[in-house]
Amino acid sequence: MTIAVTGATGQLGRLVLEELLNGQEPASLVAVVRDAAKAEELGARGVQVRVAEYSDQAALEAALTGVDKLLLVSGSEVGSRVEQHANVVAAAKAAGVRFIAYTSVLAADTTALILAPEHKATEQLIRASGLDFTFLRNGWYTENYAQTVATARQTGAVVAAAGDGRVASATRADYAAAAAAVLTTAGHEGRTYELSGDYAWDFKELATAISQIAGREVVYQPVSAPELVQLLTTAGLDEGTAGFLAALDTDTKAGLLAAVTGELSGLIGRPTTPLLQALEPAAAS
Repeated sequence: MTIAVTGATGQLGRLVLEELLNGQEPASLVAVVRDAAKAEELGARGVQVRVAEYSDQAALEAALTGVDKLLLVSGSEVGSRVEQHANVVAAAKAAGVRFIAYTSVLAADTTALILAPEHKATEQLIRASGLDFTFLRNGWYTENYAQTVATARQTGAVVAAAGDGRVASATRADYAAAAAAVLTTAGHEGRTYELSGDYAWDFKELATAISQIAGREVVYQPVSAPELVQLLTTAGLDEGTAGFLAALDTDTKAGLLAAVTGELSGLIGRPTTPLLQALEPAAAS
């Protein structure tokens, strides 16, 4: 069985390959990448490195030839992802791939989360393809708060428009372990997994955790979404990015990232990584 991972040198894809390398023959693994130079270490370990961008369907088809199972790691170019993912799905079908797992987002087909529409559309494309599939609806990555940690260490405050909203986050390594489990064990076809951390924390708890690892008092300073936009633009962010970040906080305030399902820890056979432990690497960087 040959398993391919797209975005294989990215933050999530690379961790999935590391999990797969723990139990699979390197030659049975395909790393689909945009830049072969970034995958030299994987190639040296025996992984097949194949170059293809999400925008190049012909290159994708060549890269996926001989592949049995595929993990489609969602692209990073918000606004272009549906077209890019459609290229991957079409190439997978043409190349004879039998199964595709896709990294989606929590409750993709029903949530109002600002990031959800492209994931919902991609799930629809995969369903329509006729391929066997599993949807890995990933919740929030704790690493998304690395910049929050860095800023709070300097300012003593976590500033957010998230109100009393909670986040059931887990680490990328947790989600990567789940993807590897789905790719290497039976019985996942047609399944949709709602994946999240074992505990939903609030921003007061985030501030407390940062206090512990930063060695200084850090407090949570809630602001409104318009206030956050103003603060971010004053700090140098463009209006679009600032508005997007404020919208994510608004979604958090509405509880859209708070679901604790237990499905992630169930797939990986262990508890998800606690908030404090997950933030420590960010504090050390």
